[in-house]
Amino acid sequence: MIADEFALMELAGIIYDYCGIDYRKNLLSLKSKIKERLNVLGLSPWEYCGYLRMEPKEWDVLIELITVNETYFFREENILEEFRKAILPKYTECTPENPLRIWSAACSTGEEPYTIGMLVEDSGLFRPGTVKIIATDINKKALNKAKSGLYKKNSLSFRRTPDWAYSKFFVELGEDYRVKDSIIEMVDFRHVNLLDNDIINKIEKSDIVFCRNVLIYFDNNAIRKIVNAIYDILKPGGYLFLGHAETITGLHTGFEVIYTPSVYYYRKGGTRHAAVRCTSG
Repeated sequence: MIADEFALMELAGIIYDYCGIDYRKNLLSLKSKIKERLNVLGLSPWEYCGYLRMEPKEWDVLIELITVNETYFFREENILEEFRKAILPKYTECTPENPLRIWSAACSTGEEPYTIGMLVEDSGLFRPGTVKIIATDINKKALNKAKSGLYKKNSLSFRRTPDWAYSKFFVELGEDYRVKDSIIEMVDFRHVNLLDNDIINKIEKSDIVFCRNVLIYFDNNAIRKIVNAIYDILKPGGYLFLGHAETITGLHTGFEVIYTPSVYYYRKGGTRHAAVRCTSG
């Protein structure tokens, strides 16, 4: 038993170094998540640590087991309303050559980036091709589901979807709803580890970043690294939206906090009073 605990601590450390997800103080949860996989492989926790080093593709399987893919369409309405009413109108001068770029970090099965696309289209402020949404996640299985645009009608993905959105943004396919092509075409899904040292080279300079309900799974060191990368990827004056229970205040990241009666979010650099002109980045 003691040997297994040491092995689990070693595995938790390997996971932390790889992607920043911290199970070092939650070994029982880690043990339960990998138990079936260890049985399938016939390996002990110690042997599994070595297996990960010998078989890098095993990381795809492990990531599927340890990541949380809890998400749904139109999550956190107050933030989305601020994005739609206060932020999008600043970028109406964007063009297909220099589009508005929005990064949805840790997008899971795609509900967030598709929701962003729906709000963009519903605003009526943008011509086709003037908005590009980059959606990234470390979980390849979740990304494959996201790319399909297919969601079961009875799934929790629709727990907060407004009635008007179904006919406007989805097509019925038997027991599924499929996101309309006009929304799918806005989104570019990519496999990205937020702790990659070269993440800046994988994401184009962006105007807006959504990184919601992600930082809660990391410690302060990992959070600081991720937020610094987001800061570098954002264009001057760009905006960062976190989850309602997340904050980076006190980390000295260089972001300004914007407070409204219902939400708060972050901006890089100085104040912009006029419409924001999109620039190539």
